[in-house]
Amino acid sequence: MTRTDLPRVCVIGAGPSGITAAKRLQDFGIPFEVFEASDEVGGNWYFKNPNGMSACYQSLHIDTSKFRLAFEDYPAPEGWPDFPHHSQLFQYFKDYVDHFGFRDKIRFNSKVTAAERQADGRWLVTANDGRTRDYDALIVCNGHHWDPRMPDYAGEFDGVLIHSHAYNDPFDPVDMRGKKVVVVGMGNSGLDIASELSQRFVAAKLTVSARRGVWVLPKYVHGKVGDKQSVPAWIPRKVSLKLKQRFVRKFRGDMEFYGLPKPDHAPFEAHPSASEEFLHRAGCGDIAFKPAITALEGPRVRFADDSTEEVDVIVCATGYHISFPFFADPNLVPDAQNRMPLFKQMMKPGVDNLFYLGLAQPLPTLVNFAEQQSKLVAAYLTGKYLPPSEAEMHAAIRAAEQRRTGRYYDSPRHTIQIEFEPYVRDMNKEMARGAKRAAAKGYALPVPARALEHA
Repeated sequence: MTRTDLPRVCVIGAGPSGITAAKRLQDFGIPFEVFEASDEVGGNWYFKNPNGMSACYQSLHIDTSKFRLAFEDYPAPEGWPDFPHHSQLFQYFKDYVDHFGFRDKIRFNSKVTAAERQADGRWLVTANDGRTRDYDALIVCNGHHWDPRMPDYAGEFDGVLIHSHAYNDPFDPVDMRGKKVVVVGMGNSGLDIASELSQRFVAAKLTVSARRGVWVLPKYVHGKVGDKQSVPAWIPRKVSLKLKQRFVRKFRGDMEFYGLPKPDHAPFEAHPSASEEFLHRAGCGDIAFKPAITALEGPRVRFADDSTEEVDVIVCATGYHISFPFFADPNLVPDAQNRMPLFKQMMKPGVDNLFYLGLAQPLPTLVNFAEQQSKLVAAYLTGKYLPPSEAEMHAAIRAAEQRRTGRYYDSPRHTIQIEFEPYVRDMNKEMARGAKRAAAKGYALPVPARALEHA
């Protein structure tokens, strides 16, 4: 039952993060509304989403196994394969919303165009229907795989240059049969697309261009799903990392054995790329490798080794900007390098009624990452959790950043890199500390209920 004494919340986005946040708010009786730019839930997992924000391609299977991605109180269907297709995830998210009965709280086809914090703390949220509504708190769940980061190459290209965000299949938006194709980047999307296009009946020649080599991790280990296993919590992080690195080197061997460029970092010092097919394609000679593109020269592409190739299509699997186009306040958006310092990857010190959920690249799973974060949000909004002082929050942010930069190489993709299990353990400890702080304050509500109910 919704409590009228609790703050009214606006949730932006009904992808996996938005719907699990909504379900948690409902569980705690917190009044809320969800704004979704599309006509259905699912976000990134809604293939050809009419809101234009989905990065799905037709053959996409999630890289996280079904054992890791399901919400805690809504198990994955027993008949699922180990690594579900995007259509299965899409149905799962729709079923989740209907099972818990909050579809009527979602405003579909409602794109948030502005969210402005007022002097009294309330949020004024404007949607594409032209109406502005007020809320006591704001939860941002608009995702971070929808604003393509395109390389800025010198010169002009006579062929077709697209981002992987636009890629649907080998024939859409470009028929790549018989074409000379370059896939830029060796993240998970790059590996998937390169594997698909490298089949001899598709591209005439498939080249992967990358600034550095990567470690391609297995999805299966000794016939079992790899991400089902984890290092015990009692093992120190540095020791845990060394054990995992040793395992990858032993199980996979050096990447050069498969014809890949040698990585300039150890395993797990970058966001991992996992594939069972890519190394096979490379080992069969179906994939050629080149360093970074340095210039476009009409029908040809020049690479960092000063070699050139005739190319018809370039597919840039080069990642995404983190974007919040509804915020005009520069303090609420990341810098040009995707840096966004937040307490527990979700709260901005000094802004007591704003939460960013799912803003991470967690290992091994993102799907239920926001589900864990929503526990803190709900406890906070009901007075059961109180964060530390702003100074302590900033200190915790700096410590987390030092751990991240000490492990991962400098890249925009690593500014939100998180390990799921250590993150959850740390957050649970923080929630326990915050519960004691809240008790000392008499469980006072940190965010008052002032916003109006909306028709």
